[in-house]
Amino acid sequence: MTKKILIAISLFLFIGISVYLYTYKGHRDIESETADYVVTVSGLEKEFTSNDSLAYIKYQDKTIEITAQVTAIDTASNGIVMGEKIFATFKDRLPAAISTGKTLKIKGRFLGYDELLQEFKIDQSSIVH
Repeated sequence: MTKKILIAISLFLFIGISVYLYTYKGHRDIESETADYVVTVSGLEKEFTSNDSLAYIKYQDKTIEITAQVTAIDTASNGIVMGEKIFATFKDRLPAAISTGKTLKIKGRFLGYDELLQEFKIDQSSIVH
């Protein structure tokens, strides 16, 4: 009887610890990761227009790298709009090197497509040199 209780307690502890470690993983450092995909604004638009379900599966929560012209700056949310279709937010604050009309290469985590604003969303962005 005590052997069964010990096995049950051990199993319970193992499952509990596994769930805890799965739930509270360490935070990703997108800036130090290599990009899973190097894309263009028009390439993203094509993929989401042709089959948005497959495109979401492919890009969701992946690190992407994109080069485009800065078309707007939103200092309130630490974000920029690139190529009029990409809204990228930075972790802390906007780097001083950013200005409207400048072409930048950034890397960040792809969040998805906002159908209302018709923009692709990227967070944890950083400038690639």
